[in-house]
This record gives sequence, C-alpha cells and structure tokens, in this order.
Amino acid sequence: MKNYQLTQILREKRNIDKNYYEFLHETDLSMGIYELKAGSLDMQQPHTEDEVYYIINGRAQLEVESENIFVEPGSIIYVKANMKHRFHTIEEDLAVLVFFAPAEYSCEKDF
Repeated sequence: MKNYQLTQILREKRNIDKNYYEFLHETDLSMGIYELKAGSLDMQQPHTEDEVYYIINGRAQLEVESENIFVEPGSIIYVKANMKHRFHTIEEDLAVLVFFAPAEYSCEKDF
C-alpha cells in the first residue's frame, strides 16, 4: 500500500522546475501532477497509454482531437491512448492530477 496527501504532493511538485511531477509509477498505473500557468502553452504530445485528468485548480479548454471542452475544478476527462490532445486558453493557473494506465512510457509508440 502507498498513501499520499494531495497538499504534500503539490508542495513537492512546486519544488521542481518542471510542469509534470510523477509521484507514483507501477507497472499498470502511474500518477502525477501537471501544472500550467495562465496563458501558457501546453506542448504535450499524444501518449501511448490511456490517461485520466482530474482538474484540481484552474480553468482552461482541453482539445481532444477536434473537440474542445471547458475544464474547471472537479472536471474528470478520459483520453484514449494515442489521441492528440492539449490544454489551451488557460484562464487560471491549472493543476491537474493525471492517471496513466498502464504506467506512462510503458508502451511503445505505434503512430
């Protein structure tokens, strides 16, 4: 068993100079915190794993393939592996809890 507190994870994340902080990595699942400042650009590329986003803080748009949705605290979004997606029109600093299944980078790219 592993136990985490979101406030502690956010503190740890803010001590590194990266947008993404992975705090759990197991064979079938990985988790991390992804943060983007208001007005910034999300440069992520499609992932080879399924992904779930839980919006902790902030407001933005999320484009998945050609569909745009508004996200805010409490939004939960599932993105299937290999789908093109990115956050944009980030109105407020965004903090996102990210789940990858299987663990991020565990699959080979097939696109």
